[in-house]
Amino acid sequence: MERKKTERKKIHVKSGDTVVVLAGKNKGKKGKVMKVIPDKGTVVVEGVNMIKKHQKPTQAMPQGGIIEKEAPVPDSKVMTVCPRCNRPTRMGRKLLETGKPARVCKKCGEVI
Repeated sequence: MERKKTERKKIHVKSGDTVVVLAGKNKGKKGKVMKVIPDKGTVVVEGVNMIKKHQKPTQAMPQGGIIEKEAPVPDSKVMTVCPRCNRPTRMGRKLLETGKPARVCKKCGEVI
């Protein structure tokens, strides 16, 4: 089943979540999600998948040069870390007393 260009993929992590990388050269690294790109199904994680980029001189950065920055990682290769039990976990959904849905840790039941 192919996705149309206008269709967006539902991503299970949000900006600010702490995640651990499950596969690839950065396997096992933890970091905070800086940006979510739903069109491509990727996330940018702080300090993970670092690349070197050759930057031309601009007014903002007159010197230019080679900079290191984070590249996107597929969202299927990251898993949320529970803040309470500090372990990678899957997330469930639960209604709070106020009637709002919340994400919860499947292992300890903590609201994420």
